[in-house]
Amino acid sequence: MNLEERIKAFATLGDFLSQFTNNGIVKKENIPFNDLFLDGFKHQIKLAKEHNGWFTNENITYALNNWSKALTNSSIRTLVKNYHFNKIESKKVAIIMAGNIPLVGFHDFFCVLLSGHNVLIKQSSNDKHLLPFLAKYLEHIETGFKGKISFTENKLEGFDAVIATGSDNTARYFEYYFKGKPTIIRKNRNSVAVLTGNETEEQLIQLSNDVFRYYGLGCRNVSKLFVPKEYNFDNFFKAMYTWHPIINEAKYANNYDYNKAVYLMSEFDMLENGFLMIKKDASYASPIATVFYEHYDTLENLKQKLETDKEKIQCIVSDSLFTNNITFGETQNPNLWDYADGVDTLDFLLKI
Repeated sequence: MNLEERIKAFATLGDFLSQFTNNGIVKKENIPFNDLFLDGFKHQIKLAKEHNGWFTNENITYALNNWSKALTNSSIRTLVKNYHFNKIESKKVAIIMAGNIPLVGFHDFFCVLLSGHNVLIKQSSNDKHLLPFLAKYLEHIETGFKGKISFTENKLEGFDAVIATGSDNTARYFEYYFKGKPTIIRKNRNSVAVLTGNETEEQLIQLSNDVFRYYGLGCRNVSKLFVPKEYNFDNFFKAMYTWHPIINEAKYANNYDYNKAVYLMSEFDMLENGFLMIKKDASYASPIATVFYEHYDTLENLKQKLETDKEKIQCIVSDSLFTNNITFGETQNPNLWDYADGVDTLDFLLKI
């Protein structure tokens, strides 16, 4: 395969995924192998929901819809124009995937195959139904992918480079186990929002999506707020109310009740509105149904703090306060060139 063939294959996969929307599944004409794969993928979605209670139909279709928008011919070409895809010696790249949100490891999968390498995938047990099926679809629309994609549940062997995502603890294991190999090793990261009190109602409503999408389980979800002293949370809570039906979902409600009980028994100060708690805390990683907050005195001092803590932060959401900030509501809608942890995956793959 050449680069053009790989681009076309992924763009076709994007067309296939565009049929799965938040409003239901809309079968389109002229999608290659649709009769063979559409019903099969519906079944994989059903299995994914049954296997992982956090993978609701809404969250799965949201992820699929995002990938359909990202995998367009124009977006892929915008990405590749910044790189030199010279003829490379194809290597086998192992990917150890997380499973916190649906298809969370797809970007690494995409980058490895787009760059011309072979991929060996070790999936999380929490997210094991969707990607293998999409890999089979890719092999059907571009036969050159056959033999280049493999999955394993056993010990990784016979690889030349590794992309591994895990916790801070597993990262230490990865660094030891994969020493001597080219690696990208990702650790715990969380996202923050910086508020001034001048945000509009619409901006705060959009922020609610950054907080609640995927139940807050993604590293791009906002788990921490930085607010000025004497900040009034009334408008914040009012804007969050658009997500109040989330408390009717059992797994979320159980976490809310548990964490609230812990805070009350520990006599921690916190504010809550019946489905979300906010607690003053210096940590970045907050439990489900909780957002931490911290006061800042000046934006300049806060910028220095966030720069010092940049290895812990995935996204910064604000109203244009930072050069690298994300717009309210857009943390879970990254472009193909928005690399996790700010590490250029394609550049890494083209140089191994």
